[in-house]
Amino acid sequence: MQALQSRDLLSRATHAMDQLQDFLRQRREAHEPVEALDAFEQELHRLFIAAEREALGHELARFDLDVPAIEVEGERYHRVLRCATTYTSAAGPVRVERSLYRSSRGGHAVCPLELHAGIIEGSWTPLAAKQAPWVVAHLTPKEGEELFDLLGNMTPSKSTLDRLPKALHVHGEAHRPQFEATLRHQEAIPPEAVAMAVSLDGVMAPMKDGQRHAKRTHARAAGTSPRGPAGYQEVGCATVSSYDRQGERLCTRRMARMPETNKATLKSQLTAEVMGALLQRADLRVVKVADGAPDNWSYLGETLPVGVEVLDFYHAAEHLGAALGAAYGEGTPVYQERLEALSMVLRDEPQGVDKVMGTLCRLRMRYPRRQAIHTALAYFREHRHRMPYAHLRPQHLPIGSGVVEAACKTLVSQRLKRSGMRWRMAGGQAIVTFRALCQSERFERAWPLLVKTYKRSVALPRNVIALSKHR
Repeated sequence: MQALQSRDLLSRATHAMDQLQDFLRQRREAHEPVEALDAFEQELHRLFIAAEREALGHELARFDLDVPAIEVEGERYHRVLRCATTYTSAAGPVRVERSLYRSSRGGHAVCPLELHAGIIEGSWTPLAAKQAPWVVAHLTPKEGEELFDLLGNMTPSKSTLDRLPKALHVHGEAHRPQFEATLRHQEAIPPEAVAMAVSLDGVMAPMKDGQRHAKRTHARAAGTSPRGPAGYQEVGCATVSSYDRQGERLCTRRMARMPETNKATLKSQLTAEVMGALLQRADLRVVKVADGAPDNWSYLGETLPVGVEVLDFYHAAEHLGAALGAAYGEGTPVYQERLEALSMVLRDEPQGVDKVMGTLCRLRMRYPRRQAIHTALAYFREHRHRMPYAHLRPQHLPIGSGVVEAACKTLVSQRLKRSGMRWRMAGGQAIVTFRALCQSERFERAWPLLVKTYKRSVALPRNVIALSKHR
């Protein structure tokens, strides 16, 4: 029976290759163009894909071992079954016959073909598995399903596209520190880089387990409005960017982690990135730039002591604008004039922050009951030492946290905050992990590291000899 199945598989494969060769021969001998180019293109693609599946099926079969016993990492497994199965390849489904083995201790069966070839999650070839999370990092599983169907190669369902990135993330998370260290080792800081900006921020995302109903119930019980982002939690984002002498950004590494106490994992990733860069280039000037959130500076100012601290200039200008609006009326001509003038003073004059604080003190005396002025003055006093804008700008060093704010938008909001979406930790982290790799230009180098973890060494016991089926 097994021999008949094997011959049937080979016959179908050979038939596909013959069909392609016949088709190409007919077109080479033709003297007139085809009547409909789109139909010709579709048929040509279908035949090439079928031939590609044939070639891939033959190559996958070479990874198989059909022997009484094998050894995997020193443990002996005995053959229990030989049967055909279907793998998902980038060219579509590929049917291959292979052997399964089980240890005398029981447990799951192992397949030498899959261990040798690095089959992903038991059914995906490496290239197919690579395409799926890349697509889902940018599109929803439903959109991904439609895209693959349009391309006409493999056709995974939306549920399959939803499951695979989660499984890959769970598998890869145990190796994440080693993967990240390897990626850093492979990368070189651009020789023209003179500075490195380090930023930390966060963005609220809708969570399925965000205690939405409990928060709203608590708000109603307290007599407050239940509106607002109940059920949302903060996703942490971080960036490390290098700059040249003219202040041009050369490259940026982006990271994101789903809601976690104190952003512990994200901060450890960020520390490793910074220290790894400084090991390569100890001469890099480090600028730590973020908004005024206390958690940002408890890390950037204390845990990461190296570098100059810079409060994002645009957040400072917003606080200044709030105080001026309380004094003069937001949008009035005098408000616009004072905001523009004082923003330039804050940004360009060496003692600009002191002059702005002097102005705020005078406004507080004039309008003692306007809380926005008190709040802004307290803000400037707290972050005064983080406002050396006039010193940094002539050196073309960054004074704004726009890079990490953009990361919050492109890494998280554009993908996780579509209409009706709510996330659990595992699903959201799988998306932002692959998305961060793509946006950091690391996906191509990170993927082989993940594939390698699916491969295991398979050996023959001393008294077992494998006979080649491909002589």
